[in-house]
Amino acid sequence: MSIRLFFSIFLSIIALNVAAQGKELPDFTDLVDKHGSAVVNVSTTQTVRGNRTLPQFPELDEDDPMFEFFKRFIPRQPGMPRDFQNKSLGSGFIISPDGYILTNAHVVESADEIAVKLTDKREFKAKVIGTDKRTDVALIKIEANGLPAVKMGDASKLRVGEWVVAIGSPFGFESSVTAGIVSAKGRALPQENYVPFIQTDVAINPGNSGGPLFNMKGEVVGINSQIYSRTGGYMGVAFAIPIDVAMEVQSQLRVSGRVSRGRIGVVIQELTKELADSFGLSKSAGALVNSVEKGGPAEKAGVEAGDIILKFDGKAITASSDLPRIVGATRPGSKVSMQIWRKGATRDLAVTVGEIPEEKIAQRSQKRAKPAEAAANRLGLVLSELSPEQKRELKVANGLLVEEVRANGSRADLRPGDVILAVVHKGSSTEASSVDQFNKLLSQFDKSATITLLVKRGEQQTYITIKGIGDKK
Repeated sequence: MSIRLFFSIFLSIIALNVAAQGKELPDFTDLVDKHGSAVVNVSTTQTVRGNRTLPQFPELDEDDPMFEFFKRFIPRQPGMPRDFQNKSLGSGFIISPDGYILTNAHVVESADEIAVKLTDKREFKAKVIGTDKRTDVALIKIEANGLPAVKMGDASKLRVGEWVVAIGSPFGFESSVTAGIVSAKGRALPQENYVPFIQTDVAINPGNSGGPLFNMKGEVVGINSQIYSRTGGYMGVAFAIPIDVAMEVQSQLRVSGRVSRGRIGVVIQELTKELADSFGLSKSAGALVNSVEKGGPAEKAGVEAGDIILKFDGKAITASSDLPRIVGATRPGSKVSMQIWRKGATRDLAVTVGEIPEEKIAQRSQKRAKPAEAAANRLGLVLSELSPEQKRELKVANGLLVEEVRANGSRADLRPGDVILAVVHKGSSTEASSVDQFNKLLSQFDKSATITLLVKRGEQQTYITIKGIGDKK
């Protein structure tokens, strides 16, 4: 083969590779042209009523974004009554030609007026059909017909790494297009129990909230809802509500203006590998039940603290965060099957699902006994037995109060005021009835043994695993 022919073939191969790579690069122009008109700008106005004496000017750094706000609207000295308007911006998208629009609940929360601006510059006043704070979804409506509407996709078919596009109004810049990839699926965020978030690296900023997340077919697969940021602006981690979750919420809002969710009355925690080993389970899949509500659906079905819920209504519980979403999506009043793990074996129970009531915050102070003069046990804990009054207050039959944490006790993640209810080891659970009984039980374990304690902390129960309990006293 001649040198000239070799280089000709070599250059042809490079050209083909470049062409192939060029085809893989996404082109969003058609998507934006076809579906961008269904994305709207949502602006809200809230009138804040002034008082006879205005609040004092807060101590804010001049670099704080709120400094200029307070400087303009709240003088440092008391003044006459004054009202001012708080305005905010967000995004939304039309889901039906007759004017129904999806956005975030936090975009329209407490708004006195809602204005929707279309891409053709028409503006409409909108009314709230319903909001759901638990999923951060709101359904609003404008009086118009023949509107462009988005197409719905299937969020479950999204693949990590595929391209997605956001259209919205970051900082009020209408119809801004940003793109990225799906970073992860099924993300569970703190205080967000009912949404398996889609994580993306799409640039999302204030004003994008409530806007659509499109796949490359031009189908909406999510609602851009929030970001993780140390600055308040985009840092590459954004979260969207899967569209199937949002559409289920909006269908209930459209019919009744509220969302009805199922509940079974259990407090759960994540099942770690160490906890799974303690309960004799081969893999860490399921939701560990910390406590069961007295008289609740789960208790009536026979669920006990220490059970591990493996399946609910035929759906596998891979992580504990799966359970609230699956139960919440179950119609109240339904009778469903539930598979649990208890004492080394699976059991099937039938539970009648209840309904989640309005959100309540219940707090109760816990009385503690005075610290006892006693030596620390093998775990570095000073324990005392509960008085009859404490047992009634805590609603427990037995338990040991952690008075003090000494020496190596800190590694057990126990705190003064915790109440140890039971010890779990290799699937067997033993109630903690007295200090002597508990310490004698500890003496039977090898120093490298891993044990799990059932602990009551305030209103909650939790399982704490201790890996290697140390030398005997």
